[in-house]
Amino acid sequence: MRALVTLMLLYIEVKFDDCAGNQGIQLESSDPDFKVGTDGTLYAAHSMQIPSKQVKFAVTAQDARAQEKWETVVKLLVKAQGNSMHNIQKNGRKNMPPESEQHLDDTLFPWRQQQSSNGLKRQKRDWVIPPINVPENSRGPFPLQLVRIRSDKDREIQIRYSITGPGADQPPMEVFSIDQVAGKMHVTRPLDREDIASFHLRAHAVDMNGNKVENPIDLYINVIDMNDNRPEFVNHVYNGSVAEGSKPGSYVMTVTANDADDPTTANGMVRYRILSQSPISPSPNMFTINSENGDIVTVAAGLDREKVARYTVIIQATDMDGNLNYGLSNTATALIIVTDVNDNAPEFTAATFYGEVQENKIDAIVANLTVTDRDQPHTSNWNAVYRIVSGDPAGHFIVKTDPVTNDGIVTVVKPVDYEINRAFVLTVVVMNQAPLAAGIQSSLQSTATVAISVTDVNEAPFFIPNPKLIRQEEEMPVGTLLTTFAAQDPDRFMQQAVRYSELSDPANWLNINATTGQITTTAVLDRESTFVKDNVYEAMFLAADNGNPASSGTGTIQIYLIDVNDNAPELIPKDAQICEKPNPNAINITAGDADRDPNTGPFVFELTNKPSNVKRNWTITRLTGDSAQLSLRIGFLVAGVYDVPIIITDSGNPPLSSTSVIKVKVCPCDEHGDCTAIGAIAAAGLGTGAIIAILICIIILLILVLLFVVWMKRRDKERQTKQLLIDPEDDVRDNILKYDEEGGGEEDQDYDLSQLQQPDSLDPGLTKAPGIRRVDERPIGAEPQYPLRPTIPHPGDIGDFINEGLRAADNDPTAPPYDSLLVFDYEGSGSTAGSVSSLNSSSSGDHDYDYLNDWGPRFKKLADMYGGGEDD
Repeated sequence: MRALVTLMLLYIEVKFDDCAGNQGIQLESSDPDFKVGTDGTLYAAHSMQIPSKQVKFAVTAQDARAQEKWETVVKLLVKAQGNSMHNIQKNGRKNMPPESEQHLDDTLFPWRQQQSSNGLKRQKRDWVIPPINVPENSRGPFPLQLVRIRSDKDREIQIRYSITGPGADQPPMEVFSIDQVAGKMHVTRPLDREDIASFHLRAHAVDMNGNKVENPIDLYINVIDMNDNRPEFVNHVYNGSVAEGSKPGSYVMTVTANDADDPTTANGMVRYRILSQSPISPSPNMFTINSENGDIVTVAAGLDREKVARYTVIIQATDMDGNLNYGLSNTATALIIVTDVNDNAPEFTAATFYGEVQENKIDAIVANLTVTDRDQPHTSNWNAVYRIVSGDPAGHFIVKTDPVTNDGIVTVVKPVDYEINRAFVLTVVVMNQAPLAAGIQSSLQSTATVAISVTDVNEAPFFIPNPKLIRQEEEMPVGTLLTTFAAQDPDRFMQQAVRYSELSDPANWLNINATTGQITTTAVLDRESTFVKDNVYEAMFLAADNGNPASSGTGTIQIYLIDVNDNAPELIPKDAQICEKPNPNAINITAGDADRDPNTGPFVFELTNKPSNVKRNWTITRLTGDSAQLSLRIGFLVAGVYDVPIIITDSGNPPLSSTSVIKVKVCPCDEHGDCTAIGAIAAAGLGTGAIIAILICIIILLILVLLFVVWMKRRDKERQTKQLLIDPEDDVRDNILKYDEEGGGEEDQDYDLSQLQQPDSLDPGLTKAPGIRRVDERPIGAEPQYPLRPTIPHPGDIGDFINEGLRAADNDPTAPPYDSLLVFDYEGSGSTAGSVSSLNSSSSGDHDYDYLNDWGPRFKKLADMYGGGEDD
């Protein structure tokens, strides 16, 4: 806690700073003649005479919450009346009297020593120097002396004075200066409180050697505020709102203006007032403003949005506590919107509305209801809601709201029937989405009548019932009357004729009378037909009136066909197989009937009497009502196919019978009861001679295959003794063939024959003759062992024999073809045969070509062609 005592011109201000804003601090004086205000102002409680030149008392600051207390001593020097008063000019500047400037009233002795009564000297604690007050914006002249500092030791030694701190040797620099010898401190330029409100300096006293003579003393310089700033509004334009019909005193908005001057003085105390209001309806003073906090409230009734939707109010802020003569002012604009409340009920523009609707039509607009509402459009206070209160008990109509125009759209949602209701009279009520404001009565014009007329249209005839179900036995004769399928015309007030026609008759079984609607049969009805589903046959008919335009309707007839016994039973299956000797695997047969109970099973199975061998060879045994078992009666039956006729009789009334023939294949069976292969052939209808002939053909075929294999092996052995792969008679490789070669001549084709020769990297087990060899020659090596033909031919053995021979041939290196390069018509340099370019087939016959015979079998063809003489 710091305690500062400031000596003012007319009063003393005691300032306490508890670093928390001095909230809850109570100030008290120990002298009842002096009082301390809540702001720290020290003043005399009453007029008094002070006998001495000095008054001394204590000022206490107490924090009731923290239970803390601080105390400082205040000393007042009493002077003569002529020297104690200061003049205050009207402009607020404070001037010292001339005589006070010449005397040492501003001379401070902070380090003064005092002597006690017993002659002993004691060191007093340093004085607390009162703050020095300097008005801002002073005009000088500068430097302007503020105070003079002296030490009582300057009589004994020479002392040098200095000051340190912000404003002296710290930024801002050189605002204050001091005479080092005289101790006079000056301000060098005008001060601005809004820039820096106070300065804290320290005064130092040292001797000529720089040694400290006195302890540093704190100097506090306060910049006295001047009214040099206008109030500034936070916003140039303020937006507020108030509901229409609000009572006086309703809050609207708050405007705020700030003044940079000291708010604890009149210079920074701002006051507000309203300069003007536009429009002035219904009263020129609809609003007022709190002069201290800027709250704008209503002061008059009569706010009506439908008449005035917005007000513009000019606000003025003035400092000097609102003094218009001395204070500075500024203005701002307040825009006040009058918000809407539902104080106007919607009203119909007419008492009665008219509309028209066709019968049997839905989702059609019948009438358009218009209303007026003076509330703000497209809000809940304006949006209309319509309700039908009477005239439509069946709910044929609804009233929708058009979101754009707010009109009521009457729409039919349930078909109306002209033959029942030719007109409707509806009562419709309209209201807003939001309820009406308190005290607002609903208008009588919020109810209207809607008269709707219904127009008649040609309606389609309809069948009753639809579909219509009738029961009828099948197999009824043609022309039988089934029923009368008549349609009704809903247009009772129109004299119209109805005619009938077929629309769908899948089996073409029915016919309808065009005038009466009687349905008769044109064919026999068959329950077993594919057009009948679950015993029901469906047909569709059309009924059309002669209106303008004509109208038609459809109806469906469903005929449930009752079954009669008109289908004989049939045997299932028609083919079977059985062994030639009796065994347990007999033939199971089943009977089927297209009819239904009771015209189906149980069935009776019988063998026919003709031919006579049927009952002699076969027997039939009934198993169930629908199945029986057919088996051989005799001990053996020759293999073959036999037709066994069986008579099947159902249980209908009267019963129906049919004779079904089953083809039974009788064949010899193995020990498992399965037909053998030969037996199957025999059962297919082949005799013993045919089977023997087939076996002989198979044996001959096997012999031919073996002879071919032996011939091939012999031919391979003969080729081992020859140099060429093929016979010389068939060797055509030495013929000159043309392959559209367009390169150089034969002498220009210098080929590397080594690429065409048999490489030395062949199997070392194979022998080759020295020198150049034809690469298509048969290699000389061991021949593989081919399989021998089995002595007893068997179809499976023949296949194995052929497959083994094929594998042996694939692995035989001596068998053609050889996987090597073959030479075709090579005549270039290095050919072992030399060049044949000199041969000319068109030359004269006197040339001798017998030497070609000496060239080997490869040139035998040329020798035959040119050396054979004229006979050749």
